[in-house]
Amino acid sequence: MSSPQNPSPSGNRLAGDQLSNETFSLVQRIQLYLHNHPTAVPCLVLILAVAFFSTLVGDRFFHPFNLSLVLQQVTIIGVIGIAQTLIILTAGIDLSVGAIMVLTSVVMGRFAIDFGLPAPVALFAGLLVGALAGLINGLLVAKIKLPPFIATLGTWNIFFALNLWYSNSQTIRSQVIDQQAPLLQWLGNTVEVFGARIAYSSLFMFVLFIVFWYALNWTAWGRHVYATGDDPDAARLAGIRTKRILLSVYITAGVVCALAAWVLIGRIGSVSPQAGYTANLDSITAVVIGGTSLFGGRGSIFGTLIGALIVGIFRNGLALMGVDVLWQEFTVGVLIIVAVSIDQWLRRVSS
Repeated sequence: MSSPQNPSPSGNRLAGDQLSNETFSLVQRIQLYLHNHPTAVPCLVLILAVAFFSTLVGDRFFHPFNLSLVLQQVTIIGVIGIAQTLIILTAGIDLSVGAIMVLTSVVMGRFAIDFGLPAPVALFAGLLVGALAGLINGLLVAKIKLPPFIATLGTWNIFFALNLWYSNSQTIRSQVIDQQAPLLQWLGNTVEVFGARIAYSSLFMFVLFIVFWYALNWTAWGRHVYATGDDPDAARLAGIRTKRILLSVYITAGVVCALAAWVLIGRIGSVSPQAGYTANLDSITAVVIGGTSLFGGRGSIFGTLIGALIVGIFRNGLALMGVDVLWQEFTVGVLIIVAVSIDQWLRRVSS
C-alpha cells in the first residue's frame, strides 16, 4: 500500500526514476518535488503573504489581538474544510457541507431551547443528524453512483430547505441560549494569552486537525481513503472495499459538519438559519489553496489549515490596508485559479 503523501505507486517509481536521471532540468526537479510535497507551495504562499502584509501594514498586522482575530475568523472554515478535504481526497466534492452545518445547528438549538432537552443531548442529536445527512450523500455517490457534484448539489438544496422549514426561518437569540443552554456557546469563550484572545473553538479546530492528520497518515482507513481517490479500480483489485470507504468518508464528513455547527453557534452566539450560507464554497477554497488535488488521491489535511489561514491573512491584511471587500474577494478568486493551475501542472508529472 502506498503512503499518504505519495499515494500512487506508479507515481513513486516515476519520481524515483526521474530524480535519478541527471538529464532532467531544474524546473522538472522542482515539479517532481512539489508533486510529492503538496503543502510546500501553500506554506511558501503563507510565508510570503505574512511578509508582504507585515511590511505594508506594520505593527498593526503583527499585534497579538489581530492575529488571534484572524484565527477566529478562519476557525469555522477550517473545521468545515476538514470535511471537504476527506471528500476531495476520494476525488469527490461536497456542495452540501454548509447546509449540513446550518441544519445541525438549528437541530441543536431547537432541541435545547424549544424542547427543553439537556444541551449534551441536543449536541448528540445534531451529530446524529450530521451523520444521517452524510449517509444520504454517501449512498447517492457510492451505491447509486451519482456524480458527487450533482448528488451534493441536490442535497444542498434539500438540506437548506429543511433548515428553513424546521427553523420556521426564525433565529434563536444569543440571550436565550446563554440562559438555557450555555454549553452550545461554550466554544465561543476566549482565553487571553500575551494580548491575544484565543477562542476555545480555535483550540478545538487544532485538535480536530491533529486527529484527522493521524487518521489519514497512520491508519489503514486513511491509506484506503488515499488509494480510493487515487485509483479506485486498482484499490478494488487490492482488496479495498471502496464503496464502504466512500460511505465512511461521507458519514464522517457529516459528523464534522455537525461539530462545525457547534463552533458556529459559539462564534455568532445565536442559532440562525441564514448563517454559513457560503461555507461550502469557502471550504472548497481552503482545500484547493491548501494544495489538495481536486482529482483525488493527493493532498494533506494540514494543507487545508494552511489554505484557510492564507485566505484569512489576505482578507485581514487587505482590510487593514483599506482595500474594499470587493477586491478582497477578487484576490481570493485569483488565488483559487492559481492554485488549480499549479495542481494541473503538477499532475503532468505522473501523466
